Amino acid sequence: MKNNNQLIASEGYPFIALFGFITLVFAILGWVFLTVLLLLLTLFSVYFFRNPERVTPAGENLVIAPADGKVIFVGEVEEERYFKERVTKVSIFMSVFNVHVNWVPYDGKVVDMYYNKGQFLNASYDKASAVNEQAGILIETDKGSRILFVQIAGLIARRIVTYPVIGDLLQRGTRFGLIRFGSRVDIYFPKNSEVTITIGERTVAGETVLGTLS
Repeated sequence: MKNNNQLIASEGYPFIALFGFITLVFAILGWVFLTVLLLLLTLFSVYFFRNPERVTPAGENLVIAPADGKVIFVGEVEEERYFKERVTKVSIFMSVFNVHVNWVPYDGKVVDMYYNKGQFLNASYDKASAVNEQAGILIETDKGSRILFVQIAGLIARRIVTYPVIGDLLQRGTRFGLIRFGSRVDIYFPKNSEVTITIGERTVAGETVLGTLS
């Protein structure tokens, strides 16, 4: 599996190069306003696709945040695709100012994946979990527990990038993808897990503890 650990996510290079080239052209032509505008877009692209290192906390049963952002939902929902019962879901909303690289929340083997085309509603809406374009990864731990985490496109986002394939062994705290530009990640805990994060808290992907597996 690809593990992009560069300072800038490789998916951002085309945007940075394009805006940088156009900035240079406008600068040569002497078009000051457009030069400044495109320079700002170039710098924002560098900022948006930043790919910082994270220090994942030690602890065998800890589930860590897959995304930077704000927790907008914690509660029981009916998950019908895999669990087919009520489980706890945590939703993390990423604004355009958050890091958009996503980190693996727990060690496990990818046993299934799915991709659904859909709408591009504001990712902070709860119904975005059901109707927005999304990509899900189901992993199974070495003890047989299953965790589902889902990348969901938002109002501005139009591209979900997912690195793993079925059969990959994922390690907690490594990168598994990213979403452009403003979106959310939902994570579904197996039954009887202890979720300690609360609505309104801010998460740091790869570092913030969401809870523990039973």
